[in-house]
Amino acid sequence: MTAHTPSPARTRTVRHSWRRGAARVATPLSWLYALLLAAPLYYLVVSALKTNIEIFNHPFALPQHWLWGNFGTAWQTADLGRALWNSVVVSAVAIALTLGLALPASFALARLNNRLSHLVTGAFSVGFLIPPFAALIPTVILAIKMHLFYTREFQMLLLPASALPLSVLLLTQFMKTVPPALVESAALDGAGNWRLLVNVFLPIAMPGVVSVTILQLLTFWNEYLFSLTITGTAPDVRTAQVALPTLVSDATDFGVLTAGTVLTLLPVYLAYSLSSRRMQEALTAGAVKG
Repeated sequence: MTAHTPSPARTRTVRHSWRRGAARVATPLSWLYALLLAAPLYYLVVSALKTNIEIFNHPFALPQHWLWGNFGTAWQTADLGRALWNSVVVSAVAIALTLGLALPASFALARLNNRLSHLVTGAFSVGFLIPPFAALIPTVILAIKMHLFYTREFQMLLLPASALPLSVLLLTQFMKTVPPALVESAALDGAGNWRLLVNVFLPIAMPGVVSVTILQLLTFWNEYLFSLTITGTAPDVRTAQVALPTLVSDATDFGVLTAGTVLTLLPVYLAYSLSSRRMQEALTAGAVKG
């Protein structure tokens, strides 16, 4: 007896039916996932326009009276304008230093394949094993010795140091995808290491650069422990995450507190939205070139 072999037409029909069934399941699951993501944002925004009584009694209902003044109160009480500017400056400088150090290191590790490169890669990997709070006291001592305690400048130097392990390892993997033939062709044309990095490796690894930028932006913007300990709570140097808790007291107006939270989220949300679009464009461009 010979086993019955399904015809190609029947196989295509089965596959088509399976895909339609999967699409029917995937669509509601996608909407459910989007709803789960949108619900906390909706709650945060509507709470910023309510009184305490409305927040506790009707948490998801629209406000009876739209208290737009909560945003102005939060802005003035916590001095969020200066705090947001400090966060922008610290995050921008820290990201620039992180990429300035991580890109050449990743380029070297991607091109080399010897014991030294493996040792350096292992050293960066060890960085994941050190919990942040374990480095707090040595970092404070270092800041005092450098006469940079309670300054933004030390935080600008500290954040890239904490971000280098992950940034270098991610960028190294992206740079390893550069075809060797392309590197050899550029080298034959007289390209040195700097031109190889800028003209060959960097364009191909651009999705990785954007991904690292987004990841570290979120990390730097939300950093609280070192910002509070090293930068301090002085209004002229504190970041947004340190300024926001000043809205908490024994008689906290949670509408004002959530309004301040929304104001601190807006800059990083806009930056994330713009960077995500650039990352998609970079990925699409890389796919087309490939």
